[in-house]
Parts: sequence; C-alpha cells; structure tokens
Amino acid sequence: MKKISFRNDVLPLKNQLFRLALRICLNREEAEDIVQDTMIKVWDRRYEWDNIDSIEAYSLRICRNISLDRLKKKDNQNASLEDENVEVTNESITPQERLIHQDRIRVVKEIVNALPEKQRSCMQLRDFEGKQYKEIADILDITEEQVKVNIFRARQTVKQNFQKIEQYGL
Repeated sequence: MKKISFRNDVLPLKNQLFRLALRICLNREEAEDIVQDTMIKVWDRRYEWDNIDSIEAYSLRICRNISLDRLKKKDNQNASLEDENVEVTNESITPQERLIHQDRIRVVKEIVNALPEKQRSCMQLRDFEGKQYKEIADILDITEEQVKVNIFRARQTVKQNFQKIEQYGL
C-alpha cells in the first residue's frame, strides 16, 4: 500500500472537491467553506489513512457528505449554480447570437440544478469531472449500475427539458 501524503495526495484534490461542493450546494462561498471543512476532516483522520484504498474517493465522499448536511440545514436547493456570466470569445458572433448562447447556457444550468441530488452528483462526477463509473460508485456509496441509471436519467431529463424549451422558445 502506498504511503499517503497530505501535501502530495490530498491538497491537489482541492479543485475537484470545490467543483463537487459547488455542484451540490450551488453557492461559491459555501463550496469554499465545505472544501476547507473537508480538508480539516481528512487531516483529522490521518491515522486512518493506512486503511484507505483511495484517498481521492475518501476525500470526495467526505466532501459530498458535508455538502449534503449543509443542504439539509439550509433547505436551499434552488439557488443558481454560479453568478458568473459565460462569455463567448468568438468575435464574429453577433450580440444577438451571444445573447441566445448565454440564454441556452442559463437554461441548461437551471435544468441541471433542478435534477434530483443523486442524478446531479452522478452527472457532475462523470460528465464534468471525467470520473469512471467505479470511482463514482465508491464516492457516492452506490453500485455501478445505479450510477449508470442515474447518469442516463439525468441526461434524458436535461435533453427532454431543453428540447421542450427550444421548441417553445426561450
């Protein structure tokens, strides 16, 4: 078994932890606090590291649990993903096309934010973080089949809801 180092193995996970926390709590400041709490909790349990197969999965699971605990306390599941506007960098795009693009991104974010927590987490870890099904199953403490089903359902829901809006209009 590999010797785990906080500096080399845990600290580099801070960006992944932040993205996971942000996807769950939908608040940048809250996500930063969650990452900090996660790091403290992982450090406090450093004597258990020898029994851990994957420090990454262990840290992500702690982050997920802290995020869910905070969500339960706040009852705030409908906030926006982030307040930043996504800029389109291609200068040949007209202002109208840029506005349409920004509206589509906003709509997709709203649809993803409205997904059930487990579907949203699975989709985040697979589509945005690039994790393997087995890693996601370990992090979320579910089976690989459940991961696949949740990702499929999440993608279908996003696709169907986006198509409904596109057909009706923004």
